[in-house]
Amino acid sequence: MREEQENVYTAGRAGHIRSFVLRQGRVSNAQQRYYDEMMAKVGIPYAAMPLDLDAVFGRRAPHILEIGFGMGETSATISEANPQNDYIGVEVHTPGVGSLCKLISEKNLSNQRIIQHDAVEVLRDMIVPGSLDGVHIFFPDPWPKARHHKRRLIQPTLVATLASRLKPGGYIHCATDWENYAEQMLEVLSGEPQLQNTAEGYAPRPDYRPLTKFEQRGLRLGHGVWDLVFRKT
Repeated sequence: MREEQENVYTAGRAGHIRSFVLRQGRVSNAQQRYYDEMMAKVGIPYAAMPLDLDAVFGRRAPHILEIGFGMGETSATISEANPQNDYIGVEVHTPGVGSLCKLISEKNLSNQRIIQHDAVEVLRDMIVPGSLDGVHIFFPDPWPKARHHKRRLIQPTLVATLASRLKPGGYIHCATDWENYAEQMLEVLSGEPQLQNTAEGYAPRPDYRPLTKFEQRGLRLGHGVWDLVFRKT
């Protein structure tokens, strides 16, 4: 979900500060084709009403929400490797949505759905408290400049909302390659009374989270990556 950005945006009409900049971006022909074809099948339109996840997937299964799936490679890999789970990806950028649509079609994934909307509003209006088994937030925009840290996604209010949407025993898994953001994530997650750290500080990367090409290149260059996995008590 990361983008290079210098411009400052304002809070949305709902009053919260958004952690993304919505740019037009170039949509390839393939992305547009799969977007047009697949969103009618796997897209969930935003609506300010509770979402019945069992009805969406037509079965009872663990429900994992991913916020900001980028171009969707990790999402599709995880969904394909874990057919026993159902995954809901939330992303605002059309090229990424089109890319994941393409992967869903190519891999014939029946356990992946997409909501193209602001994740804060999706959580607030659509996700029922106690309905999620897990949340994935992998490499969110780090907003590296100090004056922009307030725009980072991982903040106490959002984490409290996420925790309320989890079932007891459900987890939040965050990952970042910015050490300063990792420190903030650890502080914020540790400060949420509904959550408990599964590790002493940062967690080993769980096997289900594949290494991205970007991450592999960074590790070869000696860059750090920090995973955090907290469970609802």
